[in-house]
Amino acid sequence: MTNPSPLRIGISRCLLGEEVRFDGGHKRDSFLADTLSRYVEWVPVCPEVEVGLGIPREAMRLVGDARAPRLITIKTGIDHTHAMERFSHRHVRELEAMDLCGYVFKKDSPSCGTERVRVYNRHGMPNRTGVGLFARAFMEHFPLVPVEEEGRLNDPLLQENFIERVFCYRRWRDLMRGRVTRKAVIDFHAEHKYLLLAHSREHYQVLGRLVGNAKRFAPTELARRYGVLFLEGLKMKATARKHVNVLNHIVASFKDRLSAGEKDELDGAIEDYHKGLIPLIVPVTLVKHYARLFDFTYIQNQVYLNPHPTELMLRNLRSGQG
Repeated sequence: MTNPSPLRIGISRCLLGEEVRFDGGHKRDSFLADTLSRYVEWVPVCPEVEVGLGIPREAMRLVGDARAPRLITIKTGIDHTHAMERFSHRHVRELEAMDLCGYVFKKDSPSCGTERVRVYNRHGMPNRTGVGLFARAFMEHFPLVPVEEEGRLNDPLLQENFIERVFCYRRWRDLMRGRVTRKAVIDFHAEHKYLLLAHSREHYQVLGRLVGNAKRFAPTELARRYGVLFLEGLKMKATARKHVNVLNHIVASFKDRLSAGEKDELDGAIEDYHKGLIPLIVPVTLVKHYARLFDFTYIQNQVYLNPHPTELMLRNLRSGQG
């Protein structure tokens, strides 16, 4: 299930340093522009510029009903709703050809914010219940594609979760693009089961039952059902407690091969991680070492051990208990 095409992620153009904001500035994000860019191909979009508005331009805001707000300029009261909606519905269809595996939106934007965007009532009072017009159209058109706002990516756990979901979405899409068989779906589950357990025991169990009853479904329908639940499960937050549970599950498969000293070292690393004294990469590296040493192919093939490029160092920060 390999794909030679680049892993593409949509992004608000201002986050890459392009001076396209209403004030002629940008909101360059160094992690996205400098670090993650080495592993993905960005597909930049600025709806406000691409709808035909200039740089700089009059600031806009959402007004009215949060479920169907209007996009209105603040000073002159010009309504750009129809133009933005036409562009959004056309452009999301054009993006289908790009085969996006994720999207990073600019937070708080009346066109790109994914949640808690200010919507102003007729008295000029704001409430944070809105969604940007382009972001709404994108999420409705691509309900399974992982999306995130750049502000939330400052949280290391949310950052890793998003990137993990992007790479998992790509692997699922590769599965769907190949010759879909029941065995292929079962093998996909076998490789991702511990990663899934680190996020949601409920989804881990439900998907286990789904592949256990694989013969009830046509292969493509099985893969589709699996993907919907799989990506839903990965949205659940992976915590230190869940990681400890997964690590202990994995270690149980070869613990009887370890010496007393090796057991103590591994148990100590897992416990120190749970206490927040060391990062997750330490016990994971030990587990990978023993899996190779004892030639446990099943463990070595677990995506949990390598869910994203190691060079991103997403598991190198210490986490607290939880």
